[in-house]
Amino acid sequence: MKSNGPRILIVDDDEVSLEISRRTIERAGYSVEVARDGKEAFEILRRGTCRLVITDWEMPVLDGIELCRQIRAGDFSGYVYVILLTSRGATKDIVTGLTAGADDFMTKPFDPAELRVRVRTGTRILGMETRDLAIFAMAKLAESRDTDTGAHLERIRGYSRVLARYLSQQPKFADEIDADFVRMIYLTSPLHDIGKVGIPDSVLLKPARLSDREFDLMKQHTLIGAGTLDAALEQHPEAEFLRMGRDIALTHHERWDGSGYPQGLSGRNIPLCGRIVALADVYDALSSKRVYKDAFAHDVVRSIIVAESGSHFDPDVVQAFLATEDEFLAVLRQFSGKSAEQPSPTAAALVTPVGLLPSATPAVPLTPVSAS
Repeated sequence: MKSNGPRILIVDDDEVSLEISRRTIERAGYSVEVARDGKEAFEILRRGTCRLVITDWEMPVLDGIELCRQIRAGDFSGYVYVILLTSRGATKDIVTGLTAGADDFMTKPFDPAELRVRVRTGTRILGMETRDLAIFAMAKLAESRDTDTGAHLERIRGYSRVLARYLSQQPKFADEIDADFVRMIYLTSPLHDIGKVGIPDSVLLKPARLSDREFDLMKQHTLIGAGTLDAALEQHPEAEFLRMGRDIALTHHERWDGSGYPQGLSGRNIPLCGRIVALADVYDALSSKRVYKDAFAHDVVRSIIVAESGSHFDPDVVQAFLATEDEFLAVLRQFSGKSAEQPSPTAAALVTPVGLLPSATPAVPLTPVSAS
């Protein structure tokens, strides 16, 4: 039988209840996996084969409430929808379950027809993640005009998520970054250069130094991208991902000391998402081969980023980078197809062609620290 939607994971330590749930879901046309406790279920979810979970509350090893919490704290590539089944039906129990991260709540014994309807609701909500694919496709369309960037967007969102995840664990950022922020920056960071669709090919694809006039044109991509996303946000003000995407597109070339563009923002006046993507973007520009430069070795890129802490970059974001270097290297290797341990360029190779890695001020030797 052809599956109607995502593979569904049913978690229950009671064999009778597990079998009833399994038959109900399979008869609705879904494929099913089963687990007998929350720990086993979480391991299945980490494999990425299931996106919708029907779980009992009371189980050994790891109960349904703790499973919900671990799912919400987990680092999954997509959203996991959770239906919590339990014999508990008091209002306080419902609140506990939903607070832990459950999306829906059903009491036992359940009506099979109702469970099927609730599963269909969950699959529709998961289907909304096609939005995520559309966003990435939109960003890819902008990137496709520049054939020299390789898997740039994949690396940018990987680096951004690494930084955000580390910062979320620091008390200083407890009120700014949660699991939703981490997922959102992974989703929206690829939109950082979407405004390049409005830059003439003669500037965007020029394999040489940009003139001052051309550089001024290039800088407009931040305003074009932000304006495009802001127009969409006006129509859908509830869409938080558009808000973060707009902020990233507008501010990822701002600098901590106020010398960036387009608004000359400084310090914490720059949205945190923009400060994070600023470092991710520069790291990728320096560590990747471009038509005008070879890839710089990781140790060289690190020294440049450290030197720009407090001037170009938020010092806290730089510290996050230093604490997660191994994860950066893992992303680089995953999306470059080669070892990240490359020979360091000579000092002469580090002289940045002005306008090729444009910053708000003319580039200087040993400081190629901005991506276009």
